[in-house]
Amino acid sequence: MNKYYLSALAAFIIWGFISLLLKPMHIYPSMDILFYRVIFSASIMSFILLFVNPKLRKNNLDNFKKLAPKLKKQTAFTTLIGGVLLAFNWFFFIYAMNNISIKAASYAYLICPIITTVLAYLILKEKLSKQQWMAVLISFISCTILAFNHLVDLVYSLIVALSYALYLITQRNNTRLDKFFILSVQLIFAAICLLPMYPFLKTNTSYELSFFIQVLILSVVFTILPLWLNLFALKGINSSTMGILLYINPILNFIAAAVIFNEPTETLQIIGYTAIFISIVIFNWVRIKSMLS
Repeated sequence: MNKYYLSALAAFIIWGFISLLLKPMHIYPSMDILFYRVIFSASIMSFILLFVNPKLRKNNLDNFKKLAPKLKKQTAFTTLIGGVLLAFNWFFFIYAMNNISIKAASYAYLICPIITTVLAYLILKEKLSKQQWMAVLISFISCTILAFNHLVDLVYSLIVALSYALYLITQRNNTRLDKFFILSVQLIFAAICLLPMYPFLKTNTSYELSFFIQVLILSVVFTILPLWLNLFALKGINSSTMGILLYINPILNFIAAAVIFNEPTETLQIIGYTAIFISIVIFNWVRIKSMLS
């Protein structure tokens, strides 16, 4: 197992345990957690670009200036809209995990790859095989099953999944600049957008030092570190392998929900989640076979 595969594995395992940090923070408003997560992450990324790796910043700015006007506008728009979608996704993920259920938040990332592929078919005109369409149909049926008595859970899961899927779709062709630089710009832009809104959204919640320590851990351990590991992994393994490893994240969250936080699971939910797992296997069967061979 090479270092790139280990990096990808480590990233998704880290994300799989995010509930251990986020769930105890449910006493704080989701908007506040999001605000400080974005601010802390943007500040750290800015520090890296300014003082740790200024050459990366300079090279990317030079490359951006050399782009044709049309490509320059396209790159700027795609990068900035990515920052908005990322912040939107984080907010609803935090809200779903702390106010709905861990399973609702995890379910979103189970169906996200399939939603992403369907959007790629509709927007980017990428083709799907009959086997993949069968998986999409099973996924749709599972959504219908989960809607019974759990419509709110399903709605939040779909919002989280759709926002991240749109982020992936919009960033798919955003390849003219370094990915670490793009991510840094997106986090900084998200922070700039949130700053003027904060006085109007701020609550009267009092914060102890432990809250800021938790947000710092959230920003470094559960945001920057796994994102960096993902970027590093993509240098040595293909995106198909990354797509398979993505499912480690929600599976670990499901286990945490049942074993650690004792969230109740109904028969219909078990059937719905089982259908999702079946659709995942069908959808990725060719990739799974190639990885096992």
